[in-house]
Amino acid sequence: MTIRRAVVQDAERLTTLIQESGACRGKYASIISGYRVTADYIARHRVFAAVDAVGRLLGFYALVLEPPELDLVFVADGAQGKGVGRLLIEHMIGQAREAGLTDVRVVSHPPAEEFYRRLGAERVGTVAPSPPKVAWERPELRFTTV
Repeated sequence: MTIRRAVVQDAERLTTLIQESGACRGKYASIISGYRVTADYIARHRVFAAVDAVGRLLGFYALVLEPPELDLVFVADGAQGKGVGRLLIEHMIGQAREAGLTDVRVVSHPPAEEFYRRLGAERVGTVAPSPPKVAWERPELRFTTV
């Protein structure tokens, strides 16, 4: 597996990975309904993709520098439990350090909170619902990068 900078041509593949995510089914489906990763988004942020030896997309993340936030993290359903998410988060922390960030905020999908905490994020609060797209509270976490 390699982690590489996403390019604008990856936008459709990243969008497909999000739309096919089992993590956002059922009551969480509204958060990704109609969501698209655009070429502009990839150009404006630090978006990195994890790919296997034949170029198959295993996952990706998007780091926003201002304000510092991990905006998106998705791992393909078939690649979950194989360390892809851990490697993406470790890579993100390295990128944040290189950019001079001391911490990175994460507004977590509720079922993913424990994943982030296992990797060192600390819970710092809760983000209120923002209906109609997000009808539930979300954990707010922070990774320290120093």
